[in-house]
Amino acid sequence: MKCTGRESRVESRVPANGANRLFCPRPSALVPRRAAFTLIELVLVLALLVVITSLAAPAMATFIRGRALDSEARRLFALTHAAQSRAVSEGVPMLLWVDGKNGAYGLTAETSGQNADPKAESLTVDDTLQISVLDTTVSAPTTFNNLPAIHFLPDGTVDEDSPKALQLSDSAGVTRWLVETPNHAGYEVSDTKP
Repeated sequence: MKCTGRESRVESRVPANGANRLFCPRPSALVPRRAAFTLIELVLVLALLVVITSLAAPAMATFIRGRALDSEARRLFALTHAAQSRAVSEGVPMLLWVDGKNGAYGLTAETSGQNADPKAESLTVDDTLQISVLDTTVSAPTTFNNLPAIHFLPDGTVDEDSPKALQLSDSAGVTRWLVETPNHAGYEVSDTKP
């Protein structure tokens, strides 16, 4: 058997009987065939991706807005725990103030005179969120610089004149509340209006 034309002679492994064999590959096997996508296939895949993205984008936007609201609620909740911890450990009443007009809130020690709190904190809410005091029906509400404030006593409990709930809401109307617990021991995050 002879190989002709473009085919080349390739010797195979030596079989058990010791005879050499000649292998002649087919001409189509010598030229490697490249697998590729056609232009039409690529355009169809891109069009499909555009359709899927346009359907998923609104749901993703809602998810991201919800995450910002939940994150802010957790941060505010953590600040109430920090206020309680500082009130108990330092033996000084703490004030968690809320500025709804400027979208800010913070924590400071209740001090007298010119002594400022070196550990005071001031935080702002995300641009898409609003914060407000929901309940100011107490007779003499606690304030800090003419802003409503939650007053944590040195034993860690909440003063009776403190707001009963804070409201965080986003531009889509989704709301989270920070609600005072019935035993005045602190606050908890709630999805339902108190």
